[in-house]
Amino acid sequence: MKIVSMDTLLVPPRWLFLRVRTDEGITGWGEPVVEGRAETVRAAVAELSDHLVGEDPLRIEDHWQVLTKGGFYRGGPVLSSAVAGIDQALWDIAGKAAGLPVHALLGGPVREQVRMYAWIGGDRPAEVAELAAAQVEAGFTAVKMNGSAELTAIDTPARTREVVDRVAAVRAAIGEDNDLVVDFHGRMSTAMARRLLPLLEPYLPLFVEEAVLPEHSRNLAALAAATSIPLATGERLYSRWDFRDVIGHGIAVAQPDVSHAGGISEVRRIAAMAETYDVSMAPHCPLGPIALAASLQLAFAVPNFLIQEQSVGIHYNRGNDVLDYLVDPGPLTFEGGRAVRTDRPGLGIDVDEAAVEHAARRGHRWRGPIWRHEDGSFAEW
Repeated sequence: MKIVSMDTLLVPPRWLFLRVRTDEGITGWGEPVVEGRAETVRAAVAELSDHLVGEDPLRIEDHWQVLTKGGFYRGGPVLSSAVAGIDQALWDIAGKAAGLPVHALLGGPVREQVRMYAWIGGDRPAEVAELAAAQVEAGFTAVKMNGSAELTAIDTPARTREVVDRVAAVRAAIGEDNDLVVDFHGRMSTAMARRLLPLLEPYLPLFVEEAVLPEHSRNLAALAAATSIPLATGERLYSRWDFRDVIGHGIAVAQPDVSHAGGISEVRRIAAMAETYDVSMAPHCPLGPIALAASLQLAFAVPNFLIQEQSVGIHYNRGNDVLDYLVDPGPLTFEGGRAVRTDRPGLGIDVDEAAVEHAARRGHRWRGPIWRHEDGSFAEW
């Protein structure tokens, strides 16, 4: 079997899909994208295709090594995301060729269901208690919210109390039989995190995500020592070498993204490394159906998996949602807030090529928002 073509499709609301065709009629799908940099990743995929067209798609590991290391310059979100989408597509082809789901090729399933969480509240969280209660009513047993909007390096007692009161309101709305994840998106300084995290302890978050920016990961060990709340990070770490510097230094949960951190191949290795440090996996995935399907294949096969993010109905997806590009939404339809394992081959989904091609004619130019503090200086989104 040989790869005969690779093409990318810019799909609203902010996604990039990759279609890899073979001479045996098997098509593999991947999702190589950096949100807000889709065109840049698209160019990287085109460059990498020079190494792949005419090659055997089943030599997944060899291709991964060549694509990540063969250009001399290595790493970074653009290259690792381009490789991630290609890797997903190659695993999809391998599964379809074997008539098996990817999780079977990874050693077989270790669970029958995958626990999911639902997003509430948007970038500047509002009405979180009502939204949290609605998600629990819909069957989810865990919700995730942004903890704050903009925060200054050491913000006021009033702003600090706003965060605490918001988390308290969600805990009251969902009760103690359900879980709450608080994402700070790197909006806190280390000093602000040291102030805020102990105040959130009474509300027992499942974990706090990106309490500080990834460039301040060296401070995570000290933060972990200062709070009982499990700390999570990883959506902006792109390889096992990036994770080496945080796993074993205080985090409880690793959050690599299968569309950013080198694909299924690399996230599986990150999970194995995390397991040796008693660190759980909660993969990042606010993207489209292919990324979610790839994440679920890993979740079924990874022993130290904790919970999976998904973006059905998330605020970024207005007008085009995760299930819109599938022939059958069944594999990504949750029962009681859980995804149920199937034995469909490859990534387990059938992409609606006509819908994808139609949407790609419109494309998108999504960019992340630029926030500023009251004094006009840049603020972390």
